[in-house]
Amino acid sequence: MSTPNSTLKLVVVGGGSTYTPELIDGFARLRDVLPIGELVLVDPAADRLELVGGLARRIFAKQGHSGVITTTGDLDAAVQGADAVLLQLRVGGQAARNEDETWPLECGCVGQETTGAGGLAKALRTVPVVLDIAERVRRANPDAWIVDFTNPVGVVTRALQTAGHKAVGLCNVAIGFQRKFAGLLGVVPERIRLDHVGLNHLTWERGVHLLDEPGGDTGRDVLPELLRDFGPAIAEDLELPLPLVRQLGVVPSYYLRYFYQHDNVVEELRHKGSRASEVAAIERELLAMYGDPALDEKPALLASRGGAFYSEAAVNLVASLLGTGSPAGAVQVVNVPNNGTLPFLPDDAVIEVPAVVDGSGAAPLPVPPVEPLYAGLIAHVTAYEQLALDAALRGGRDRVFQALLAHPLVGQIDLAEGLTDRLIAHNRRHLAWA
Repeated sequence: MSTPNSTLKLVVVGGGSTYTPELIDGFARLRDVLPIGELVLVDPAADRLELVGGLARRIFAKQGHSGVITTTGDLDAAVQGADAVLLQLRVGGQAARNEDETWPLECGCVGQETTGAGGLAKALRTVPVVLDIAERVRRANPDAWIVDFTNPVGVVTRALQTAGHKAVGLCNVAIGFQRKFAGLLGVVPERIRLDHVGLNHLTWERGVHLLDEPGGDTGRDVLPELLRDFGPAIAEDLELPLPLVRQLGVVPSYYLRYFYQHDNVVEELRHKGSRASEVAAIERELLAMYGDPALDEKPALLASRGGAFYSEAAVNLVASLLGTGSPAGAVQVVNVPNNGTLPFLPDDAVIEVPAVVDGSGAAPLPVPPVEPLYAGLIAHVTAYEQLALDAALRGGRDRVFQALLAHPLVGQIDLAEGLTDRLIAHNRRHLAWA
């Protein structure tokens, strides 16, 4: 294991993503927490990789980071000697995402890249690719940690952990809430600890603890005060009705609107167009900016791309796993095996909760009993995720149909049949069994 004074080798698979400068900026700013000696960006898209890699080097240079950044399309060479490998790939690119967000609407179902039928399509494309990458990482260095930011994070992380890889899943929803609440209260983020529970993209903040000191263990729950004083702003961000948020007394993640207001969202998406088309336009503009040799910082437009605070979350997680920077046993919200934490789920289910993270991995903290309103939906989606993983691993139309039939946003025979046919038709080139 690396020591706090060592320099590390990190690899980012999907390094040509327009997300990457956000990550690079965090690596540069937080170099005392995570001392990177070598950073390798891996991507098959050579043109994008060249643009992103050039900007990455300029960001490091401007901020005085001595680490060396290299770019390559050769995964096997890149992962040799890596301490940690970050996965942020998108199989099929924005074109596949646009389809995920479009064809489900033909059946009256939400079109979204991680939720519902579109999320299943992404899982089917992604899991085999990620498992192949992970095996190649393991052959190169079995001690390397894999941090998965690739959606759907819960299903992908479960695939990695079921296959025995040293993997932890990461999402930026929790750190986004922490930063949001800290800003509303006028305190540093390290004084906010969340009672965050659920599955990836299916979570609720049941408590917001204002700690007496940054990173401390004592404090008080200020969630009632936040809902009282800032309820309208919080509900607006979530795009959920304020009366619902106040009645629940919790802060659901943004993704709960796909469940709580499914039919309204479908109508909205039919008129609004896909998020993928918006992102594709943003990406074209970003890549043009990245090609400017005078640009040496992440542009403000990147905030529109999504992934806010991803870099801080990634740095904190990798630093804790590799034993650099933050104190041993730091508490972070990550995706980990259930192992009895939520007694109504199988042990191998992947949940998203606060966990103690150190060199041995992530150990979930005890979770107070989950209210039936949330536990029921968590259990339902977990059953779907188990079937989704089975379909991704073994293929077959019947398994795809069963996963869709089990999904709480589908659940009807004719609907599942129609979605199955469309999913396979739109993803045939990515499915080895189709």
